Amino acid sequence: MAQIISTLARIDWQRIAAYSVHNPKQALINAAIAYFAFRQATKAVRKVAIYGLRSALVLLWKYVSGGIVRHVRRAPGTGAVVQKNIAKMIKDIEDSMNTDVPGESKYLVVPDKGMSDKDILAILDRRQNESGVDWKRGRASGTVYHGGEELVHLTNEAYAMFNITNPLHPGVFPGLRRIEAEIVQMVLNLYNSSPECCGTTTSGGTESIIMAVRAHAVWGREIRGIDTPNIVVPVTAHAAFDKAAEYFGIGITHVPVDSKTQKVDMKAMKRAIDSDTVLLVGSSATYPHGVADDLEAISNVAIEYKVGFHIDSCLGSFIMPFLKEAGFSEIVCDFRLPGVTSISCDTHKYGFAPKGTSVVMYRNKQMRHYQYFTISTWPGGIYASPTIAGSRCGAVIAGCWAAMAKMGRDGYLQECKDIVSCRIKIQRGIEQIPELYVVGEPSSTVVAFASRAPVNIYGVMDEMKHRGWDLNPLQFPSALHIACTRLTVPVADEFLSDLQESVDQVKAHPGDYSKGSQAIYGFASTIPDTTIVDEVAQGFIDALYAA
Repeated sequence: MAQIISTLARIDWQRIAAYSVHNPKQALINAAIAYFAFRQATKAVRKVAIYGLRSALVLLWKYVSGGIVRHVRRAPGTGAVVQKNIAKMIKDIEDSMNTDVPGESKYLVVPDKGMSDKDILAILDRRQNESGVDWKRGRASGTVYHGGEELVHLTNEAYAMFNITNPLHPGVFPGLRRIEAEIVQMVLNLYNSSPECCGTTTSGGTESIIMAVRAHAVWGREIRGIDTPNIVVPVTAHAAFDKAAEYFGIGITHVPVDSKTQKVDMKAMKRAIDSDTVLLVGSSATYPHGVADDLEAISNVAIEYKVGFHIDSCLGSFIMPFLKEAGFSEIVCDFRLPGVTSISCDTHKYGFAPKGTSVVMYRNKQMRHYQYFTISTWPGGIYASPTIAGSRCGAVIAGCWAAMAKMGRDGYLQECKDIVSCRIKIQRGIEQIPELYVVGEPSSTVVAFASRAPVNIYGVMDEMKHRGWDLNPLQFPSALHIACTRLTVPVADEFLSDLQESVDQVKAHPGDYSKGSQAIYGFASTIPDTTIVDEVAQGFIDALYAA
């Protein structure tokens, strides 16, 4: 710094000023160049401050190499070859999904004559049971957050009773309004709310997160006059934060996590905050590794910098509030942390409610107001809605209320004991397999694990798939995870036995796994041009709608 000041002091500023007066055009050009250079230098310094020099250089290399690949793709010959390979990958995805089922008709137009109830239900029954992962035997990671057959029967009855209701019309369905309000209050109570705290239901964790981001962006604009808001999130935060940033056109800065614990690097988070930051994010627990960030530290930073703080407890949901009572280490992830301004919690995960229900909570009503959309000049009347949707299905709300009422605190406490104990058992089993190691410090229901050479972790995934297991692939670092549910509890030993066999098989034949999952996820994690991966992902979504 002293050298910079000394250099600036030696500059003949008067001579520069005189030159600028006589050469205004060149002066403007020089000023523009200087401004551009200053902006780029500022960005570079900020990247180094957040990520460190080595990681910043890696990011720079990815950016540069990605640009080179994109440029090469535009060349007539090379681009055609690349596009042909992308098309082949997408075609393979479509073929794997859109397979004909022997004896099963396709219905691509509305039938000329209505079908009988018996025929309709028979078709639905067959399609429900088309071959796939045997999730009923606990072979799927997460996916089905099962509360038991008795509870499913109850929520189905509640669902049927409210099948045609719509909370958009509380005057027509006042009982549904009361049910929805009670769901929010019950969840608030679990998260140690004060009388000022409030919330709304949403369609799921993604919408809860999107609504919280919107609320803080509007708060930043109206209270702090921020026209270009940004949010600061750990790289392990749920992708819904990226979706919200893209939807609303706001900035997002991803900060690194500790390589050992997978918790957010607090020094990097502090360095990423600027005058336009409106929200910090912490998870309890993260989707990839089931790790809880240092929420107390983030709360303190949020207070220091006077910004919002959202805790994503969508996955932790009805597990984290019961950890201490269940005999595990407590993780405070609620409104007892003074810096917390919002929390998301999925009732349709470990709350065992029907899919399509979640709750987003706020410190006070004023913050919740920033989530709302209202318009008073529409010819159709005054329009107001709390979330993205207008009309919503009252059935899932009724099913959610029924599940929470049926489970009770004692039921959720027992499920917390059983499921977290299952995760610990699986974690300890993985730690006994020399070729594997646990990623991070799991605190809830998820355990992630990676492999040591020569064992390829994606090869292990394929071997587990051959044995009927559906595990979730991770990247950066390459790993797998299993999210334990009620259905996993009785099959933990079976899982560990199959996992050991899978590792042994991959270790014995390491060269047999260059295709399959390794070809997909290894490619995705190493290709510098991420737009190629995006194209393949878009092709995957297209395949979902191929009839």
